[in-house]
Amino acid sequence: MSSQDSSLAGKVAIVTGASRGIGAVIALELAGRGAKVALVYVSPNSEKLVDEVIAKIAKLGNGSSAVKIQADQRQIEAPKKIVSETIAAFGDSIDILVNNAGAELFKSLPDITPEDFASVLDLNLRAALFLCQAVVPHLRAPGRIVNVSSTTTRRSYATLSVYSAAKAGLEAMSRSLSYELGPAGHTINVVQPGPVQTEMMRDVPDDWVKEMKQNTPCENRLGTPEDIARVVAFLAGPDSRWITGQCISASGGYVML
Repeated sequence: MSSQDSSLAGKVAIVTGASRGIGAVIALELAGRGAKVALVYVSPNSEKLVDEVIAKIAKLGNGSSAVKIQADQRQIEAPKKIVSETIAAFGDSIDILVNNAGAELFKSLPDITPEDFASVLDLNLRAALFLCQAVVPHLRAPGRIVNVSSTTTRRSYATLSVYSAAKAGLEAMSRSLSYELGPAGHTINVVQPGPVQTEMMRDVPDDWVKEMKQNTPCENRLGTPEDIARVVAFLAGPDSRWITGQCISASGGYVML
């Protein structure tokens, strides 16, 4: 977490998928820079983890604060619930939205079902679109939207076709929305984490992990949630005002333009 950085003081942020991994660390990073953060999580089973993140934020002593919002973003009513509870906690304006929630699917082509396809696209793409839609009427200029994608849109693997397609859609959506939101002074960008040491990596075959490390020029290691959170926080802050519609690979060089 960045120390002595108050660049987000007074800002209100929503972070989805905030109970663990990258999302939890993004919430901490934004709060560490002074933001008030609404942590969105899906399962009631994750509430204890969210409470632990909120407790860490409460100890920062920098004017930041946090609330938790339980919402299944596959449900149509979730965006309205997230926005209304954020406004109830922090007031009528929202400054930052981080669409981080997502889920992978490892299935070969013969095994993919229509239900698989719908579920993965609902969470990774549709949920982000409609949360943007719900937030924008309350987005205080210059607002910041950061969507978390994946380097699988550029460098994928077998069995990740549906997930990769969903994230590619998220990136295309973000570029289009940059034209819609830009005239009001808002920016929208995408961060593509490379391989990151989180719980999701437990499902990745060991030989893939070895290959990932070997092909990451920076230190030949997996990334950390902190590596990603700092990039997100930069895009959420004032210094990113002339950056929009971009997909930024935070991967230690695992993927390069």
